[in-house]
Amino acid sequence: MTVREILKMGDPRLLRVAEPVQEFNTPALDALIADMFETMHAVNGAGLAAPQIGENLQLVIFGFQHNTRYPEAPEVPETVLINPTLRPLSDEMEEGWEGCLSVPGLRGSVPRYSRLLYEGFDQLGNPIIRQVEGFHARVVQHEVDHLLGVLYPARIKDFSRFGYTEILFPDLESGGDD
Repeated sequence: MTVREILKMGDPRLLRVAEPVQEFNTPALDALIADMFETMHAVNGAGLAAPQIGENLQLVIFGFQHNTRYPEAPEVPETVLINPTLRPLSDEMEEGWEGCLSVPGLRGSVPRYSRLLYEGFDQLGNPIIRQVEGFHARVVQHEVDHLLGVLYPARIKDFSRFGYTEILFPDLESGGDD
């Protein structure tokens, strides 16, 4: 397992539309997923998409029991999600603060669907189908956006609610690296 470099906003690789994973349960895929978890845990992330480490694949990981970057967030189960599709379960949207490991030191308030169904596969190729809401739904939408070449600042509607983490949340333990 290796902690990989996380690409930063401005790197054109973050703007690509990711390619579907073609083969499951391979040593290469297992190694990539292990590296992604190692990288996410090393920087206390809530999730990580393969494009963020330069791998142009439809693969995201997410989940935590407690996250110091999002101390109020409820637990989200640790998940490997490959070739995902999302379907909102209503038109209801909610605003919420987001940061991103590829946009360090900044946070913004982003509208996201409140409830959704996501489908995809785990690393063995087993189907995953979940209905989720709240922060879990937000994390999935944020990570899947990376597979479409979209970073969260593109989703912000009110730029008065976008700024440096250390200014907006001075008591947050993260030191500002999102």
